[in-house]
Amino acid sequence: MKQLQQYIQREGKALQARAMDQMSDSDKKVSRVPVSRPEFTISDLKKAIPPHCFKRSAFRSFSYLLSDITVFFSLSYIFTTIMTQPMHQIYFYMTCIVYSVIQGCVFSRFWIIGHECGHSAFSEYKWLDDTVGFTLHSFLLFPYFSFKYSHHRHHTKTGSLEQDELDIPLLKSQVPSIHKHLTTHPVPRFLVITLVLIFGVPLYLLVNFRGRAYNQFASHFYPFSPMYSPNQRAQILLSDTALLAMLYGLYTLVSLKGFAWIALVYGGPHLVHTGMLFVVALLHHTHPLVPYYDSTEWDWLRGSLSTIDRNYGILDTIYYQATNTHVAHHLFTSIPHYHAMEATRAIKPILGEYYRYDGTIFYKSLWSAIKECVYVEEDESKGIYWYNNKP
Repeated sequence: MKQLQQYIQREGKALQARAMDQMSDSDKKVSRVPVSRPEFTISDLKKAIPPHCFKRSAFRSFSYLLSDITVFFSLSYIFTTIMTQPMHQIYFYMTCIVYSVIQGCVFSRFWIIGHECGHSAFSEYKWLDDTVGFTLHSFLLFPYFSFKYSHHRHHTKTGSLEQDELDIPLLKSQVPSIHKHLTTHPVPRFLVITLVLIFGVPLYLLVNFRGRAYNQFASHFYPFSPMYSPNQRAQILLSDTALLAMLYGLYTLVSLKGFAWIALVYGGPHLVHTGMLFVVALLHHTHPLVPYYDSTEWDWLRGSLSTIDRNYGILDTIYYQATNTHVAHHLFTSIPHYHAMEATRAIKPILGEYYRYDGTIFYKSLWSAIKECVYVEEDESKGIYWYNNKP
């Protein structure tokens, strides 16, 4: 009888385990990231990753870039050819939307490669990385060197409530009362999401929106911004000059092709790209299970673990897996995208409960994050802050 009971218990546990395996990650009950200092070190994590994952191949990186350039010119040619053909307005608008979405994904791939260049993950040569990254980001009207320097500080201070350069949350006392109404009701929330998709990235670059608060004007276009040291100002000016050159090129095309042509061929994809860029940046660091630390508790390792991998469906593949390997990226920034998934699988057993993945599809995550992740507050652990909706 006792053996029968043990057998039933074993089978019950096995059945439960199989059921858990079959559940999606979003359905599983997960808890907050531990806030105690982990027993593993960054050295332990590095040893777990196969050495070849740290090797950067210029040939392989260029193969991805050249394929994207080919797709970009092919899509542009096909779309501009279709534009000259007579068709019903409905079909024309549908064609414009489809083109903008697909070409916007290509723009995002350009941006991701440029981002990797800023982390010296494109090749073994810094000058080559900077040349490629500068060219790609300038084409996207994105200041390469300005972002490179502020983004590096984001990586050195991730999860710091006072010094992180990107996506610093508000405290409860800083939230206007109207904010609650804007994010609670569906219609205002939809309008808020629409506005941040359109203006989030431009405002971040112009006035450091959702970035670290400074005592003076901070902008990615201002060489004397407090974000930059004196020896970085020349490169900030170089980034600005490249953007002005790109704008002049677009202006020249407007005079030749007309504003509508540029708006459709370049503007639509650019809008899709910047909207998704803001979504990805927001969701990587905004989650009720991920903590922030003040200066009394923050350290680099725990701060770097204060991020979460997300589920973007087919976009995970389109975006070079940058969306679901972000934890590994914060720990080892120079690993190229084509090794990031292997590196993630290697460190997950060591990270254990310190690794977080949300399997909820990204648009549902965005909808809930705008409502639930409004401000952070301390709990019983002093110096550690969580978004206010407790899991």
